[in-house]
Order: sequence, then structure tokens, then C-alpha cells
Amino acid sequence: MNIPRIVIAGATSGVGKTSITCSIIYGIKQKGYSVQPFKVGPDYIDPTYLSAISGNSARNLDSWIMGEDATLESFAKNSQSDVSVIEGVMGYYDGFSGTTNQSSTHHIATILESPVILVLDTSRTARSIAATVLGYVKFHKNSRIAGLILNKLGSKKHEDMCKAALGPLKIPILGCIPKNSELSLESRHLGLIPAVEQAHLKQKITKIAKTICANLDIEKIISIANRAGAISNPSRQKPQKPKVTVAVALDKSFNFYYYDNFDSLRRNGAKIEFFSPISDDSPPECSGIYIGGGFPEVLGQPLAKNQSMKKSIKKLAEQNMPIYGECGGLMYLTKSIEYDSKKYPMVGLFDATTSMEKKMTLNYTRANVISNCVIAKSATRLFGHEFHYSEISSIPKDAKFAYDLSIGVGIKNKKDGLIQDNTLASYMHLYFDRAAHAQNFVNNCVKFSRT
Repeated sequence: MNIPRIVIAGATSGVGKTSITCSIIYGIKQKGYSVQPFKVGPDYIDPTYLSAISGNSARNLDSWIMGEDATLESFAKNSQSDVSVIEGVMGYYDGFSGTTNQSSTHHIATILESPVILVLDTSRTARSIAATVLGYVKFHKNSRIAGLILNKLGSKKHEDMCKAALGPLKIPILGCIPKNSELSLESRHLGLIPAVEQAHLKQKITKIAKTICANLDIEKIISIANRAGAISNPSRQKPQKPKVTVAVALDKSFNFYYYDNFDSLRRNGAKIEFFSPISDDSPPECSGIYIGGGFPEVLGQPLAKNQSMKKSIKKLAEQNMPIYGECGGLMYLTKSIEYDSKKYPMVGLFDATTSMEKKMTLNYTRANVISNCVIAKSATRLFGHEFHYSEISSIPKDAKFAYDLSIGVGIKNKKDGLIQDNTLASYMHLYFDRAAHAQNFVNNCVKFSRT
């Protein structure tokens, strides 16, 4: 498959990758092309901005969670637009550990055989920027770096000094962006505020993209993307006819999902119906429920006030309906969430409480399934990630867990995945195609529908 593509990498975190990637997408669209965005890593928030600016749902690419073959397959399958633009994660070579490139932006660029544009923060450097770039180019035998964007330049003189220093390296400079405090996006404890949560954020990123785009050479960026070589065309599993309906919680409180997971559920015979735990009275008629991650703590008050929804979900769980919750979904299914000195009563399916901590838990995870559950059978190995500030406490001693973690923290004592009736809820986020999770969940929903 000939897919024009470009990876936007950062020398470090915080160099402005998301804003600049959005600006590149904006610029390419202004030239009359459609754009499919991707995000390297397990990030759920940055993709909301890429989706908003492109008009297409951003997809995640993560070799730890997905595996290399599925990473390439997902990219090829979802690259249906004129140009694919992939935003990197952290620094270019940062990934699973300090000794390997696994799951780094460079690893993904290598899997996709994609050229890379390296974004640099020039705010505290001038001639030394050349040493930084030389290090990135020489650190790996094939850096794939095809262009540079200089961000946060202090003046025209500063720009000229950086260009002069970089000249001997003969790497095209594709953008020079002046420092501007108005080009920043709003953040809170897990990073940026999701664009889907507040309407004005889409307007703001569009304004930022338009401003930055004026300082980018979009024609050259498109030319580099067009030079990417052909990649293999994956075989595609034919979707099954819908056998059951799976209700998916999707609103301002729950929106951390891999869209590939929805595709996987559909391919395995699920019709998906979305609902809002904030504004709907109950889930739609279904045979299973999926509650992803998000910010239930921030939306604690409206979630707590919706007594009808909470009672409906608890009743369905007690009737043995398959329910799967991840992170925010886990929090919602406990008795309460304490946030900002206030306690909000939740579903109460699990006899435990949730509180917010000052320390963030952020890890890739690996687990062995120790109890059969709605998405996996015992002895299955799982690969995922955890990303939260919350903690689950007051857990009964006889609580049943599904996972034993060899990498990661989990809920308690390196165990994760609380089980109650036919409900599974964990801190670990999973990619459904990695170990037939969607197939197992749909099969359990079919069994429930026949009872």
C-alpha cells in the first residue's frame, strides 16, 4: 500500500508536539487533502485534539499493547485519507525502558517505515541546538529524521543563529515558530483537558493551528510524506452480523477509548449503542456494558445525581449481565469517589471506595489471568497500561481479582481486575485484538442474551 505518511516527533516532552501536529493537519487540509491522524502511545487525550482538527477519529499506535503486527495492521487499515499524520509520544527515543527503543516514537516510525519531523524547543539554546540534533541523528543507525521544526524562537536573530548552526547538518528546516504564550492549551492532573469535554477547546486549537501553520512549510511536509515507501497490505477479518448489542458509556465523564476496540467488538458480532451515564436514565437495551476511562472525579456531581442510571447498572450487574470497566469505569462502579474534599456516591457494585492521590501511577503493564472473566480465560497473558491519580481502598479481604501483574501496580498488591458477578473492572487498559478480548466479551454477552 502506498500511504503518504509523516511522524511528528519531539526531542523531549513538552516541545509542543500536539499543537504543531494539529497545525500540520490544518495546513494539509487547507491544501485540499484529507488527513487521518494517529497518536503514538496509550494516550487518550491528545487524540481528541487530532480528531477535532482533522474531522477523523484519531487512532492509537502502541507496539507494547498491540504488538508490532497489529500496529502495522491498524495503521494500514485506518489510513483511508490522502495523508496520514502520526503524533509521537514523549522524547523521540523514549519508550518502555532506558535500554530499548520498544514502544518509542522511533520504534513506531520504524514499523511504519515512515519519515520523521523532529520538533525542538529552542527557548534556552542557540548554536547548541545543532549538537542536540546531531545526537538524535547519530543515536540510532537509522534515525529516519527527514526534517526539523524549531519552536519557541525568541526573535529573528535567535532564529538566524539556530539556522546557521544547523546549516552544516543539511536537514531541511520545515518551520520556525516564534514564542507565544497564547499558543498553549489548558491542562489538569492527567495532562490536557480532552477537547470533547469543553466546546471552546475545539475553537481554541483551530485558532492555534491557524497561527502556527503560517510558520510552517506545508508543501515540503507533504512532499516528505509522499516520499514514504509502500508497506504491506494486511488481510482484513470480515465483520460478523450483529448478534448482540453492547452499550458503551460515552460522554464528558467517560471518553478514554481505543476506537480499534469498537471495531473489534463489531467484527466479533456486537452492535454498539452509546449512552451517557450523566444524562440518560438507563443504558439502552443490551446484553453487555463497556465503561471506559475518563474523568468521573471531575464530573462526580452529575454522575452522583443520576440515581436512575446508577440503580439500572447495578441491577443489570446483579442479574449477571457482562460488564467491563476500565480505570474511570472501575471508579464509577465503587461506592464513592472522593475528589476536591467532596465525596460523591457512585454505583456501589464493588464494596470499595475511590480517592484521589497526589502521586500519579503511570506504567505499561503485563499480567497473567488468574480467574476466568468476561474478557479472558485463566492463564492468558495480558499487555496493557495504567494511568491514574486515584486509589481504590476499603477493599474486602475476600475480594476476587482477575489479574496477577508481573509489570505494573494494579489495584492492590500487584493484583488488578475486580470481579463481582459477571462484572470485571480494572485499572489496566487493554487493546481488544491482542488476546481475543472482544471475542470473549461478545461470546459472554451472547450467553447472557440466551438466559
